[in-house]
This record gives sequence, structure tokens and C-alpha cells, in this order.
Amino acid sequence: MGPVIGDILPLALGVAISPIPIIAAILMLLSPKARGTSLGFLLGWVLGIVVAVVLFTLLSTVIPHGDDAEQSKPVVGTITIILGLLLLVLAVRQWRSRPAAGAEPALPKWMAAIDTMTAVRALVLGFLLSALNPKNLLMGVAAGVAIGSDAQNAGEAVVAVIVYTVIAASTVAVPVIAYLAASSRMARPLEALRTWLVHNNATIMSVLLLVIGVVLIGKGIGRF
Repeated sequence: MGPVIGDILPLALGVAISPIPIIAAILMLLSPKARGTSLGFLLGWVLGIVVAVVLFTLLSTVIPHGDDAEQSKPVVGTITIILGLLLLVLAVRQWRSRPAAGAEPALPKWMAAIDTMTAVRALVLGFLLSALNPKNLLMGVAAGVAIGSDAQNAGEAVVAVIVYTVIAASTVAVPVIAYLAASSRMARPLEALRTWLVHNNATIMSVLLLVIGVVLIGKGIGRF
């Protein structure tokens, strides 16, 4: 169990530290329909994470692993290295997309419609951001491959999926739960957090993707 959890922890953190969905959740919490949209978004975010990691865990079972848990796994290693390289490419793209000094960062156009968004649309948005966003999708693939190749039985795989989901969803879940529990006291801190994330989104993501990409490449090499 230990090696599996060790493999998926950085990947789960990679999904958790995603400024755009956190910003979206905060905007929903500060909107007129805070309760419905934020809960819908959180549900969609969790569902997307679960679907992605479970799907790729199941698909990874067709990869040749060998009978000995200690023997090399070149196919898994190659896939892991490729995923790491793709994350490095995303890191470079994020770094190059940083706004110029003093410029106001551009946000996705769909954020302008959050005030009028329904709970169902928020759920769909959360699902799409967690399951189909390129960065999160790569994390889900890597986590699924790690779980499918290292989990010794179905019980270990289920626990690993739960751990991955809880950590990956935490940064969206915490502000939503905190705001709904004490909305009057959370408005100002959430606005300050939103402003900071907007101005540091590209830098945060580029550093995060760089670190996780290098980690995956190292783990992939270790599979040979």
C-alpha cells in the first residue's frame, strides 16, 4: 500500500493545486446563487476526478506487469516517462503565458457568466475542469497507471482511489464547506485569495508542472 500512496500523492497535489477551479469556486461563493452553484461545482469536480482515475486504473490492467512485484516494468516506465515529458511541455506553456509585469491577467471568458450560472451548469463545469483539463487528465492517467500497476488487490486500489480523490478535491471542497458554514466571515478572505491566485496562476502552475513532470520521469526511469 505504501508505494502506491507514495506514487499518487504528488499527482493528487498536482490536481489540488489548480488555481483556475479554486478561483471559479470562490466566484461562485461570492455570487447570488452561492449555495447551489458551489455545491454543484464541488460535486462535478469530485465526480470528474473519480471517473478519470478509475477509468485509467481499469485501463492500466491490460498493461503487461509481470508476476513479480519487484521486477522491472518497462511498459509502465515508458508510459510514466511520456506523461512526465508532457507535463514539462505544459509547464513551459504556462510559464510563457505569464502576464507582463503590471498587466492584469486574463481569465477564461466563462467566468463572466458565473453570476447567472445554475447548479446543473456548475456541476457540468466542475466535471469538465477536473476530468478533461489537459493537466488534470495527465495526472489522472499517471495515477491510474500507478494504482493499476502497484496495487496488490482490489482493496488497495479502492483505498488509493479514495486517497487520491480526497486530496485532489480538497482545495475546492475546503473553501466551499468553510463558506457555507460561516459565510459572513469568509467573504473577505476568499476575495483576497482569489486576487492572489489570479495574479500568480501561471507561475504556480508552471512550477508545479515542472516538479511533478521531473518526479514522473524519475519514477519512470526507476521502472526499468
